[in-house]
Amino acid sequence: MSKLKFAIVGAGVWGETHAYLYKEHPDVELSAICDLNIDKARALASKFDIPNVYDSHQEMLKKADIDAVAIVTPDFAHGKIGVDCANAGKHMLIEKPLATTREDVEALVEAAERNNVRVMVDLHNRWNPPFAVAKQSLDAGELGDPVSAYMRLNDIKWVATDMLPWAAQSSILWFLGSHSVDTLRWFFSDEVDQVYAVSSSGVLRKLGVDTEDIYQTILQFKNGGIATMENGWITPNTHPCINDIKFNITGTKGMINLDLSNNQMIERFTEDKNDRPDVLVRHFIHGKPKGFAYESIRHFVDCLVSGEEFLVSIYDAANTSLVILAIFESVATGKPVKVRY
Repeated sequence: MSKLKFAIVGAGVWGETHAYLYKEHPDVELSAICDLNIDKARALASKFDIPNVYDSHQEMLKKADIDAVAIVTPDFAHGKIGVDCANAGKHMLIEKPLATTREDVEALVEAAERNNVRVMVDLHNRWNPPFAVAKQSLDAGELGDPVSAYMRLNDIKWVATDMLPWAAQSSILWFLGSHSVDTLRWFFSDEVDQVYAVSSSGVLRKLGVDTEDIYQTILQFKNGGIATMENGWITPNTHPCINDIKFNITGTKGMINLDLSNNQMIERFTEDKNDRPDVLVRHFIHGKPKGFAYESIRHFVDCLVSGEEFLVSIYDAANTSLVILAIFESVATGKPVKVRY
């Protein structure tokens, strides 16, 4: 079987992550890289021996011999690129979220269906081992039917102030809330019926980043389950982990708690700092990329080869985006909002 020819749109930190995975996958030939900043694209191409470099995804789709595209751009740019890739007949792995407007969500789903291309969105928390084990317990009936849940997924300030130059054009809801909503939908095996949310701002704006600090959201599912969701970008930079992750699922027969930010699996103390190195999300072992944030990318390739269904469908991702749009509406109106599917 010939190798699948892949292209990456977006030569930032996570574009480099995709490059590592595709270069080591036995079924992939990494053929092209595209970024509006051609110098960044060339630098990544040089590091990974990628033969074709572009500063326009339209030009890349016309000229490059490729089967699939990884869209690794800022979240607000996914819609147009995704529709163009679908119309060019290319399968896609899109970094979360699928898109950030209803119009783009609907256009992407329609284009994918019309062109018969396969699309997965990298909502990688489904590969997170503690969450996966908890879901297996729930599915096995050990907890009974899910009744309520709580999920906190926050970042330290550095992510908004330094890591993401486009944070002011986005939101913590798109950046982390996408993972939260998808995880809760996955656990409840249900769609969100309505949401009620409030937000707070001021900390990041004083630091020069014009975006909300934190959202608190109540989600009510169609079958009656309820969940509380917290997403913030203002955890102190001294927090030992970039992410602050807490989760609870309570069912009619049992309960599971997860604390993934303050575990003590490994602690490191040097003359300059103390921290807890990441051994769960993304790290390298013996020169190979490991961690659940990498497994989702491998899963996409493996399913393209095997023909199996993706663990995250385009419809999962579409409904997750529509829930987040309802959260924004609830914050703006101060009222509960029905999710419009």
